[in-house]
Amino acid sequence: MSLLEAKVKSVLSGDTVILHNINNPKQERTLSLAYVTAPRMRREGDEQFAFESRDFLRRQLVGKVVQFKILYKIPTGANREYGLISLPNRTNLPDLAVAEGWLKLRDDAGRKEDSEEAAAILEKLQVYEARAKAESKGLWQESGSRISSSSELSDAKQFVEDNKGQDLTAIVEKVLAGDRLIVRFLLSPTEHVQTLILLAGIRAPATKRTSPSDGKEQPAEPFGDEAQQFVETRLLQRNVTVNVLGTSPTGQIVATVRHPTQGSIAPFLLEAGLAKCTDHHTTLLGGDMAALRQAEKRAKDSKQGVYQGHVAPKASTAGQNEATVSRVQSADTLFLRNKAGAEKRINLSSVRQPKPTDPKQAPWVPEAKEFLRKKLIGKHVQFRIDGKRPATEGYDEREMATVTYQGKNVGLLLVENGLASVIRHRQDDTDRSPIYDDLLLAESAAQEAQKGLWSPKAPSAKQYVDYSESLEKAKRQLTLLSRQRKVPAIVDFVKSASRFTVLVPRENAKLTFVLSGIRAPRSARNPTETGEPFGQEAHDFANKRCQQRDVEIDVEDCDKVGGFIGALYINRENFAKTLVEEGLASVHAYSAEKSGNANELFAAEKRAKDARKGMWHDYDPSQDEDAEQADSGADVNGQNGDAAVERRKDYRDVLVTHVSDEGRLKLQQVGTGSAALTELMNAFRSFHLNPTNNQGLPNPPKAGDFVAAKFSADDEWYRARIRRNDREAKKAEVVYIDYGNSETIPWSRLRPLSQPQFSPQKLKAQAQDAQLSFAQLPSNPEYLADAIHFISQETADRQLVANVDQVDKDGTLWVTLFDPKQSDKPDESINAEVISEGLAMVPKKLRAWERSATDILGALKKRQTIAQEERRGQWEYGDLTED
Repeated sequence: MSLLEAKVKSVLSGDTVILHNINNPKQERTLSLAYVTAPRMRREGDEQFAFESRDFLRRQLVGKVVQFKILYKIPTGANREYGLISLPNRTNLPDLAVAEGWLKLRDDAGRKEDSEEAAAILEKLQVYEARAKAESKGLWQESGSRISSSSELSDAKQFVEDNKGQDLTAIVEKVLAGDRLIVRFLLSPTEHVQTLILLAGIRAPATKRTSPSDGKEQPAEPFGDEAQQFVETRLLQRNVTVNVLGTSPTGQIVATVRHPTQGSIAPFLLEAGLAKCTDHHTTLLGGDMAALRQAEKRAKDSKQGVYQGHVAPKASTAGQNEATVSRVQSADTLFLRNKAGAEKRINLSSVRQPKPTDPKQAPWVPEAKEFLRKKLIGKHVQFRIDGKRPATEGYDEREMATVTYQGKNVGLLLVENGLASVIRHRQDDTDRSPIYDDLLLAESAAQEAQKGLWSPKAPSAKQYVDYSESLEKAKRQLTLLSRQRKVPAIVDFVKSASRFTVLVPRENAKLTFVLSGIRAPRSARNPTETGEPFGQEAHDFANKRCQQRDVEIDVEDCDKVGGFIGALYINRENFAKTLVEEGLASVHAYSAEKSGNANELFAAEKRAKDARKGMWHDYDPSQDEDAEQADSGADVNGQNGDAAVERRKDYRDVLVTHVSDEGRLKLQQVGTGSAALTELMNAFRSFHLNPTNNQGLPNPPKAGDFVAAKFSADDEWYRARIRRNDREAKKAEVVYIDYGNSETIPWSRLRPLSQPQFSPQKLKAQAQDAQLSFAQLPSNPEYLADAIHFISQETADRQLVANVDQVDKDGTLWVTLFDPKQSDKPDESINAEVISEGLAMVPKKLRAWERSATDILGALKKRQTIAQEERRGQWEYGDLTED
């Protein structure tokens, strides 16, 4: 019989091979080597030397083109063919295998053969066998260890744990599909394990299979057979290196399989279009997933295999954009404002906020939102639209975007901290994040570290109490808040330009907060209502500057419906002043005077008027002149027929202990209080000199805490209150409650004020707030500094007499200060001296009790006129009150 040619697909045992047509791999035939037999390989356990015999033949033949000749057939059920095989290097089988001792002659070899050729072959094989026996080769070894081969893996997870990170040597025994292989792990020379593995990172089309539920045959998916054949021709019965990574939900091993010279098979399969990437293995592959994505992209671009009809989605032409985060609606939804002021809503690509409907995730909803608010509100970010999610029931169309802040992907930041989960996309989703694999890896790391959502413990829920719900509740909270200054808060909602909902986390309080000292035009509350001129502009401005921002508030009073009145500071600037300066609010004289911010508010209003901003766009200066003339002609007995408010006569001995940067005074009243303070300070000093009392604070200080603080100027200990705290720098701003001055010092200069004999309950804070009557200090910072310096010099280390002209509701004293050694007349006061130096002026808009003191006002105005004529202080360049 003539020689035939074929390619060896696989080796079934030491004496049998599978051959396939060189041009058509689907045409296969089984060939057994003539006259010989090998130990059997069986599922229940291999015969001794069965694997070694087969492995010898496998190494010689698999993947090679050979010539073969059929010698005879045995017409059994399989109709098996028997013959000889020749390799290109002229090696002949079974000759070589018999010579090496891995095959033995069959007992019935040649019994039915009577040809000379058969006799010659048998004679030669008998010689080879006799020599192998003599040399104890192969099967003829006197002693040999038996290989333990198992076809089942009892615990796949444990196997992965034991071998993760190792390069395991294996042989691919069978290719079930393009992504499913049965491999033999060669764990040791005497221990083998056969098991199913899944190729990591890919899913190949399924091959023809029988459904286990109903026994029906299911056809192969498109390109399923091609994928299987692709892997078979490259890996079947080849030595490979396997890295086990994990297990699938069904307990199958997920692993990478590497060819000895070509590397991992997965990228080649993807690039041929015979598989798709699967997201389920991203966390197992880590950074290696990127190479698979690139291979898949090349297949899509060239429309290979399963991507033959692929249509690439239209690339976004928008590119990278810049915007400011104007509002954080939730942990995955932001409102961005561009340079033109236009606002748009976007959703973060591929991430989802904690589910409000999930009892385990719901407590993290406010935590995630607050995390994002602190990071992003008011900040400049870059964003790129990744795609659009079409409208569905209950949801409008949404733009999915990648947002970066300071080079960090915001979605990734949330996932890393366990404050968002990653959306599981369908294969055809076009709106997935460009760093989707990184998101999956970050989620896996957060789960492993039990961060945020993945923590077994829920965060403590913050319940805010609405103190503006009723006037009674507001008054109770007012007592506490009015004692504090610059209380940290968050603007939760902007109701109008001057009315806000604020949250005070420190107090778990929710307040309706109204700006004092101004009146802002009203905006329309609904589409059918008409607002006042510039009402909407003012509302929009407040929204832009304040929405969800961290602010500080000073609470002064409350209104009739439970709203809290006071000053709101954003970036340490009074927002009421900002509104007035932009021409979006006017000064309300009475409340401005009452709040103590009249000077800066009137100065801001004047600047807005001069610049014709906002509501002053058609301002006529003559209107103010007419109003002033009307005021000056008004009856000093009062306004609108009301009785005049008398100026008090209440003389007290005082010491001025501090003059603030705004010109406000801190007074100590001389008498029983000052005597008690002297006694307390002596005891306080002795207490802190004792080494046993030198313990620092047990915990970081909090705003509002009373402490003992070591003043940097004299290194003495004084009673103080924490105004604000810097945890990063470990420093605190303290106010010395008996003197009124403040400074920022490290925590190391603080001690507890827990001793009852020194507490403010035993002796109340001795520094009282006060302001000079009849005097309006300059708004210009340079002249204001000169005024403060002059007042400090005139009052330093001197016991003075103060006439308390009026006491505000918050306890602030309006005083006229006299030096008893120099003042002989009512108009010879320190207030008058400040005006004489040109460092203050008589207010244009007087309080009712100031207007009643006509004799004092007349004398002070004369001093002011002289200061103007002599160009003193703020008058050095002329009359400030002239237009």
